[in-house]
Amino acid sequence: MGLSHHHGHYGHKHHFGRRAPGHHGRSWEGGSGERRGGRRRVFDSGELRLVLLKLIADEPRHGYELIRAIEELTGGSYVPSPGMVYPTLTMLLEMGHIAEARSEGPRKAFAVTEDGVSELAAKKAEVDALFARLAELASQQERTDAAPIRRAMSNLRAVLIHRLGRADVRMQTLHEAVSIIDEAAQKIERLD
Repeated sequence: MGLSHHHGHYGHKHHFGRRAPGHHGRSWEGGSGERRGGRRRVFDSGELRLVLLKLIADEPRHGYELIRAIEELTGGSYVPSPGMVYPTLTMLLEMGHIAEARSEGPRKAFAVTEDGVSELAAKKAEVDALFARLAELASQQERTDAAPIRRAMSNLRAVLIHRLGRADVRMQTLHEAVSIIDEAAQKIERLD
């Protein structure tokens, strides 16, 4: 009872996980849920399994809806890839925690089973902590995506393109610009 045809369909038609700067606030390497710089993933496979199970327990959903639900819960800062979601759904099916639900259209929707409800009850504290983490990602995204920050970042980008994008720009000018940006970053890091 694999989900490979769903995976293939969404993997080609939609590009999850990598979003344009400004829309997303930050990029996630390859949609894997891992930030640039090799920091740990938002969820490991066991944690993602519980998040998906809870979302399905709330209401029957198919894979695409689950991806969109997680994106919405995090304010767009985290979008799990189909390559993470669909194998996890297959695992939940094999464990007997979800089952295919009757649904119209080509996409298979999934509903929680009694075993799935029992699993959620047994791990309620962990599930609550995972959803608190999703909420914190949304809060962080809201803070860093505020209009004044976006305006300042857009202004910086425009100035860099205008001032440094010319063919005759001197290497010394580039180095000076980099120093100014680095100094600004250090000052921001030291803010209370």
